[in-house]
Amino acid sequence: MKLLITGSQGMLGTDLVRAAADAGHQLESVPRARADITDAPAVDDAVRRARPDVVINCAAWTDVDGAESSPAAASAVNVTGAANVARAAARCGAWTIHISSDYVFDGSKRAPYVESDRVAPLSQYGRSKLKGELAVAAQAPESHTIVRSSWLFGVAGKCFPDTILRLASERDQLTVVDDQVGCPTFTGHLAAALVELAGARIPGVLHVAATGQCSWYGFARAIAERAGVECELRPGTTADLGRPAPRPAYSVLGTERSAPRLPDWREGLDQFMSTYAHAS
Repeated sequence: MKLLITGSQGMLGTDLVRAAADAGHQLESVPRARADITDAPAVDDAVRRARPDVVINCAAWTDVDGAESSPAAASAVNVTGAANVARAAARCGAWTIHISSDYVFDGSKRAPYVESDRVAPLSQYGRSKLKGELAVAAQAPESHTIVRSSWLFGVAGKCFPDTILRLASERDQLTVVDDQVGCPTFTGHLAAALVELAGARIPGVLHVAATGQCSWYGFARAIAERAGVECELRPGTTADLGRPAPRPAYSVLGTERSAPRLPDWREGLDQFMSTYAHAS
């Protein structure tokens, strides 16, 4: 099977390239420098030249707060870019796998969100991801999988554990939000699931996220404990931060479909810490 991966140099894309290679698949990676997904002709050309069986779109605008002040820029990537990728794939007879987000939900539920739950994004970022889902479905109606995941972290980019470890080395005390709950998902685990889905080609929306749940504060405590740092962690509230973009208070993902089940988030953190320590 031949896979084409957009956003191949990002955090998830890097792990996906590795997972696809480990599985023995042919691989064509498309970094942004070679084909910006907002450039429809460039995307068409890249897909046509590669002639893949499956296109996995990892390219995305991920700056949640930045999307509040730059909604058009976020939409250019998350909506128009997603549509460009799906359209180019469909024209070449390839399947599209598109990565979406738990932020399409408003967080008012207190049980894991499943695929059929009502979407109601709170932020410009969440709205752009939802519109991106709809654009992909419209451009590749018979040949797409939309994968929603949650709180991604990995060793190949800036992420929450990396930030906590850096700040904990610089400060004696940190306050971390305790009123947002999700399921931190290790990109190494998600990447392996995406390779599995490339073969399965399950149509529609799937939730693929780590098992278990915690708050950002709980996640930070687990990171600090594993690293053995002495920084004091204190729980805080979302309101205390005064961030531009609203976040869902609860965005744990579950599934009612035959989606791959990922390991517990703690296993992902252990793997991250092992790799992070080796790289340091």
